Amino acid sequence: MSVFSAPSFDSHEQVVFGADRSSGLRAIIAVHDTRLGAAVGGCRMYPYATESEAIDDVLRLSRGMTYKSALAGLPLGGGKSVIIGDPARDKTGELWRAMAKFIDSLGGRYVAAEDSGTSVGDLQAMSHYTDHVSGFAATEHGGDPSPSTARGVFVAIRTALAHRLGASDFHGVRVAIQGLGHVGFSLAGLLKNAGAEVLASDISAAHLARAVAELGVTPVASESILYEDVDVLAPCALGGALNAASIASLRAGIIAGAANNQLREAADGGRLADRGILYCPDFLINAGGIIDVHYQRSGLDRADLNAHIESIGDRLAEVLQRADRCHRPTGEIAEELAEELLDARAPVHEPLRSVA
Repeated sequence: MSVFSAPSFDSHEQVVFGADRSSGLRAIIAVHDTRLGAAVGGCRMYPYATESEAIDDVLRLSRGMTYKSALAGLPLGGGKSVIIGDPARDKTGELWRAMAKFIDSLGGRYVAAEDSGTSVGDLQAMSHYTDHVSGFAATEHGGDPSPSTARGVFVAIRTALAHRLGASDFHGVRVAIQGLGHVGFSLAGLLKNAGAEVLASDISAAHLARAVAELGVTPVASESILYEDVDVLAPCALGGALNAASIASLRAGIIAGAANNQLREAADGGRLADRGILYCPDFLINAGGIIDVHYQRSGLDRADLNAHIESIGDRLAEVLQRADRCHRPTGEIAEELAEELLDARAPVHEPLRSVA
C-alpha cells in the first residue's frame, strides 16, 4: 500500500517505518504538521490485522492531533505512532528500547505520550533511551493524562447539554458510555458525582464489574450500548463506532466521547446532522490529555491546568454556535476553525514535507 495514495494521507510532513528484528518491533510514526511546534501525540500499541489498517490509523490519528492542539491553544504540532503488536503479550524491555531509539531518530520532531495499549510505565521505560517522550511526571495522577482527558469530555458534555437542552446541571440526564478504560472509568465517576444516570459497557467483564461495584453504573451489553435511549452517548473505546449503519439506529440526542476518530468517514458528520444529533467533535473535546502532557513537559504551573481544560467548553460553544448559524456539521466547522488558528499562529516559513 502506497502512503501517498492512502485515503487518510493529508499532506503529512513525514511518515516513517521502523523495524527491529531482535525485539520484534514493527512501528510507524506519522508527523502531520509542525507549523506550531514539535509533533506530540500518543504511542498506540494494537494488534492490527493488516499493515494497511495500521497506516490508516496512524495517519488519521496524527491529523487529529494537529487540530486538537490548535483548538486547545497549544504550541504543538500533530503526530502519532503505532506499534503493531498485542499489548497483553508482546511488551518487553527490548521492545521499548527499540521503540525509543526509533522515536529518537527523528531528533525531536515527534514526542510520544501514552495512548491505547501503552502506559505510564512504558513511557518511563522508553525515557531511558530518549528525551522525546512525555506523560510520566510526578503529578497527582503519576503522570497519567487520562483523568484530564475525562475532565475535558465532562466539560464538553456540560456545554452540549446547556446548548441543546438548556440544562444547568446533570440531574435527570442519562449518559451511555462505550468503553471503561482509564478515560471512560474516570468520566463515569465524574458524571455519577454530578448526578447523572450512567449506563456503560466494556468488552472486558472485569472493567465493567469494577465500574458497577465502585461507581454504581448500570451495566449494558456491548452490542447494544450505542442504541440506548439516553441524552448523551459517550464513545470512549476505539474509533469508527459511528458509521452509516450505526447512526441510523442511534437514539441519543448528543454524541460526546473521548475516543479518537469516532466517525468512520467524513460523511458521517452529515448523517448525524441530518438526524438532528448534536456531535461534539472528538479532536476538540478530548484535548484534556494533550493539555496535561504539555503542562508536564513544559513545567507549567498545574494550578492553571484545570482552567485550561475548562476552556474546551468555550471552544466547543463557539463551534456549536457557528454550526447553528451556518447549518453545517460541527466537525466541518471545528476543522475550519483549527485551520484558521493554524494559519494565524504559524510562522511564515514552510516546514519540511517528506515521506520516508
